[in-house]
Amino acid sequence: MNETEQLLEQVAERVRNSAQGHGKPLPGPLASGEAARAEGIVGFALPPLLTRLYTHVGDGGFGPEHGLLPLRQAVAAYEAQRVSGWRWPEGVLPVADLGCAMYACVDCRSDTAQVLLFDPNPGEPDLAWSLDSPSLAGWLRGWLDGTAWFCEESGLGEEYDLELAPWAEFRSRI
Repeated sequence: MNETEQLLEQVAERVRNSAQGHGKPLPGPLASGEAARAEGIVGFALPPLLTRLYTHVGDGGFGPEHGLLPLRQAVAAYEAQRVSGWRWPEGVLPVADLGCAMYACVDCRSDTAQVLLFDPNPGEPDLAWSLDSPSLAGWLRGWLDGTAWFCEESGLGEEYDLELAPWAEFRSRI
């Protein structure tokens, strides 16, 4: 079993355990054709790990904060943001609603599927984008082990003055 398969199994196990504790079923995995259909709509390929989360673990509802968006909802959010006044970068798919109009987004054009934080609250497009994690795998590991800034267990959260690095590629991608 490689690292990706191990990570997917850890995520799936946490999802199973969480679903049992909350008593509400989560959406089942998507058929592989659904991911290909989403790629056709947005015009770019999804990173393999993201595709496998949707096709092997479930269609959202698990993960940080309110959980991953169902894939159709992620695609709809991408399309809506692309025509909004925020100059949304191509290939950056919102994958989790973090509340307060913030999204965790996967840069689908990054080799590591880096995770970006979109926070429009400063009101300035250039200040809205930060690098949350250098990779989707690292972002998921932070959620699994409770060390990510968005985890209550980490002790960071709202009391912590979160200072993520600005996303350097923003200007070149709009």
